[in-house]
Amino acid sequence: MNDLNISADQQAMLDRFLTQNKLFFAPDPAIMENHRIEARSPLEEQLLSQSVDRHKINEVRGLVVAALDESNTMIEQMGAAPGAKWGDMTTAIFTASGDLSMIAPHGVGGFAAAVFYPIKFILKYWVDEPTVGVKEGDGFIHNDARYGGIHNTDQSMMMPVFWKGKIVCWLSATIHEGENGSCEPGGMPAAAESKFDEGLKMPPFRVVENFELKRDIVTFLQNSVRDPKLQLEDMKVRLHSVLRLRERVLKVLEEHGEEALISTLRLHIEDVVEEVHRRIRELPDGTTRTVSFADSTLRENALLKLNMAITVKGDRMTVDMRGSSPELLNRSINACQASFKTMLFTGFMQNIWPDLPFTMAVFTPFDFIFDEKSLINGSFDTPQAMSLIPLFKTMTIACIPMAKFNYMLPVRYTAMVAPQYDQPATLIYGGLTQHTEYVGNFCADINGMGQGGRSHRDGEHSVSPPFAAHCDLGEIELMEEDLPIVRLGAFTLAKDRVGFGKQRSGLGYEQIHTYRNSGLWGFMTGCSGSLFSSAQPLFGGYASPTYPLCKVKGTNVFEFLKEQPDGLPLDIVEIMNTQPIPGAQYSTHDMGMTFELAAPGELYMMCQGAGGGYGDVLQRDPDLVIEDIENDLISHATARDIYRIVFDSDTLVIDREGTERLRADERKARIARGKPYDAFVAEWQTEEPPAHLPFFGCWDDTSQVYGVMMGQRMKMDGDKLASMFMLNPKDVQIAALQAEVASLRAAAGG
Repeated sequence: MNDLNISADQQAMLDRFLTQNKLFFAPDPAIMENHRIEARSPLEEQLLSQSVDRHKINEVRGLVVAALDESNTMIEQMGAAPGAKWGDMTTAIFTASGDLSMIAPHGVGGFAAAVFYPIKFILKYWVDEPTVGVKEGDGFIHNDARYGGIHNTDQSMMMPVFWKGKIVCWLSATIHEGENGSCEPGGMPAAAESKFDEGLKMPPFRVVENFELKRDIVTFLQNSVRDPKLQLEDMKVRLHSVLRLRERVLKVLEEHGEEALISTLRLHIEDVVEEVHRRIRELPDGTTRTVSFADSTLRENALLKLNMAITVKGDRMTVDMRGSSPELLNRSINACQASFKTMLFTGFMQNIWPDLPFTMAVFTPFDFIFDEKSLINGSFDTPQAMSLIPLFKTMTIACIPMAKFNYMLPVRYTAMVAPQYDQPATLIYGGLTQHTEYVGNFCADINGMGQGGRSHRDGEHSVSPPFAAHCDLGEIELMEEDLPIVRLGAFTLAKDRVGFGKQRSGLGYEQIHTYRNSGLWGFMTGCSGSLFSSAQPLFGGYASPTYPLCKVKGTNVFEFLKEQPDGLPLDIVEIMNTQPIPGAQYSTHDMGMTFELAAPGELYMMCQGAGGGYGDVLQRDPDLVIEDIENDLISHATARDIYRIVFDSDTLVIDREGTERLRADERKARIARGKPYDAFVAEWQTEEPPAHLPFFGCWDDTSQVYGVMMGQRMKMDGDKLASMFMLNPKDVQIAALQAEVASLRAAAGG
């Protein structure tokens, strides 16, 4: 109804004025909350409503995947960013309407899964915008996760492919660049208290015309970051990777025609949707639940809950995240729901259905339920630079409820696996290199995470990050050529720091870093998991240990090693326990550390973690326990105290009868320690979180959520969450010191 009682022409003029004078093209919730593939276009409907040559489809698919592989390899060979050298990137092809169809067979599929959001933004807002438009030869750049993405360190190049004057598909290339001009070097600022601390926040905009970079825009971007060389080099790399991919796609169009390409891209995703519906129908109807906790905001310790319930009904699956932690208005670890879905999808593709093509179409049969203003459904104004904290957990959390669904299936699509270690345990660095260049980025150790135990065998050691099964480790020698960082010791697996179980997890490895030949250098870290385990177990296994950040300050290890070349054990536990460098200060810390300047020769030490164990430790094959001792993965004490193995310490010969007796005794002891469920609950359960605990999320009832506002606990309705505002840790520390001084003065009678 026209309430203003104006004519149709006047209404059209008003509509035109409002469209042409929109104040701000902010992220569009209609785009960002829609994870499903679009309906068929008229042309797709016409082509697919008739008989389709499946052999032709398969041939075209093979050509496209080969092209994607080639373009991805170009990035890996030519990329300047550390992430490009070990696979933290990918290339992809999308339908004309922006749905992700295929990705390169290597790299980070989540990047491509997130890029369809900015492409759909371009299609909705820029195609018909008279000052923008989309034409052949255009390329668009983007990095702001609020418009689609994981976090702002990832930069994407997107290009439409035209054929006979019409867009037939879109192409993309994405690299984790790292440095982006944020308030701390390296692009992932733990200290960010608003989105304005995050550095570059690029909505999708044109940076390429006539297939060439616009140098005025490039100069603006270079002027906004600490490493202008990196920004320029990898913009060129992404552009030429996409151009090579475009060249191959055009050859497919020339040889097979647009009908074959359009049909292939569309059928590829529709086949996946149909198969996922079928797989969900195989599962029993019902609901399974799990929880996971981050133990740090990267500024202070806190328990931040991710609450998941997965419901299967017929051929649809519902993921319910209500009851999760509320968002933090001035901490950088919030994530928007599009990022959450992208990373959950990555976890499904890596651990649950790894045989399916990597396309976001997998989630078309899924429904999602969130609380508004929660940590994983953050509002667009919250800082999200370190969204990795909840998102890394998102990549592994579904292993628990999906294992319960899959356990009774006669045929599985992969082995069930306990969650992988799910934290970005690496050092982020920044400063002046030995070549007098300012840089900021992160070390490639982020890729060395231990896998969880599997239903049929142990987990792999330091296998990959949870966001990409096909990434590799960077070469430390190459890093040391470019940076003043020195890595002490090899990739030593962390003995005894493992998820125990019938099938143990893979182990992570230790990192001992220092630097030299620079007068200005510093480090930061961005992890949780120092107080509360990151990787949960499955079916009676043990969770992964917790891991601190360790420092040796007030010394120069290079001067010490000149005097005592063999005086430093390259083992974190031994260094911290024996304190071999006289006069140095030894300390342990939460792994969430904002950027701090270091002195040459000071040590920063941390460990990639283990995954969760699978199954009861008392069911582990004793021969495998001894094999782990022989490989120096566990100690004799672990074999005896955890696995209950009786063996000769010198020969490692197993006393099998003694082992059976010891395990039988332990089973009896378990029964003796046990309590009826109601008695256990009565003793263990409390009505609300302990008063001293900074707890975020529901306690029992998902409709009631706890948080901490300005140091004070508050309780909210889940459908009316408030944004939590945190105190500055320095203010908290100053207040505590002032109170201590006042107490001492009072005691002294002052």
